[in-house]
Amino acid sequence: MNALFYRFILIVFVVISCSENNSKQNNIMSKPINIAFLHHSTGGVVDRGNTSKIYYKLFGKGDVSKYFSKYNKENGIKYNYQSIIFPQKDKYGWNNYPFDYYNIWVKHAGEAPYNGEPTLEILTQKYDVVIFKHCYPVGDIGFDKDQPNVDSDERRIENYKEQYLELKKKLHTFPQTKFLVWTGAALVQSKTTPEKAQKVKEFFEWVKRDWDEPGDNIFIWDFFELETEGGLYLKNEYASAPGNSHPSVAFGGKVAPFFCKRIVDVVQDKADNTSLTGW
Repeated sequence: MNALFYRFILIVFVVISCSENNSKQNNIMSKPINIAFLHHSTGGVVDRGNTSKIYYKLFGKGDVSKYFSKYNKENGIKYNYQSIIFPQKDKYGWNNYPFDYYNIWVKHAGEAPYNGEPTLEILTQKYDVVIFKHCYPVGDIGFDKDQPNVDSDERRIENYKEQYLELKKKLHTFPQTKFLVWTGAALVQSKTTPEKAQKVKEFFEWVKRDWDEPGDNIFIWDFFELETEGGLYLKNEYASAPGNSHPSVAFGGKVAPFFCKRIVDVVQDKADNTSLTGW
C-alpha cells in the first residue's frame, strides 16, 4: 500500500510539474513581444539578407522581418520586430562604439532623449527585447596605455571594458527587458594589423567568457565568430568587395536565419543553453 501511495504521489507531482512548464511555455508563446534591433549599415546587411534592395528600400522589410512574419503565422504568436537606425547621423553622429552606448544610456540616462536618441528608460517602455551592435570600425583601435577611462571616446580595449562594465550595471536595472548584444563586426585583413585584430578578438572573447553572465537578462549573438570562422579577420569570401569590411549580401542572407533563431531563443528563455551563433 505504501509503495502504491508513493507512486501515486510521484505521478501527481510529475503531472503538476509538466502542467506548470506547459503553462509557462504557452504564456511565452502567446504574449505579444516587441523587439527592437538598433543598427547601422552592417546590421542592415543582415536585416535585409537576400531580400532585393529595391523592396527593402521601399518597405523597410528584409529577411529578418519576413522570418518573423512567417514564424508568427506558423506558431500563432506575435513577435513584433522593428529595425531602427541608431544613433542617427544628423544629430548624435554616426557612431555606435562602446563609448556611445555608455554615453547615451549611462552617462545621459533619463526620461528625455539625448541628442535625439532614445535612452534605455525610453526604449524599455516600448520594447521587451533590445538588440544592439557595433560596426566594424570598433576594431580600428589604438593600444592600451594602462590608463582606462570610462568617459573617453578613444577606441582602446581598456576603455571598452570599462564602458561595457558600466553598461552591464545599467542593463541589469531593467530586469523585465532582455538585451541581445552582437560581438563586433570584423575588419578584412587589409584594413587592420595582426596586433590590432588579435586584441579585438581577445576583447570579444572577454565579452563572451567574463562579461556575459548566465541567468541574467543579457545575451550574446556571436557575429564575430560567424564572420571570421574562428580567425582574426572578416573572411575575404564574406566581404562585399576586396578591401571592404562590409559583409556581402550573400553572407547577410546566410546568417540572417541564425540571427532570427538567436532572437527566438532569447525570447523563449533558451539562450543560455543554445549556440551563441544561432547555428
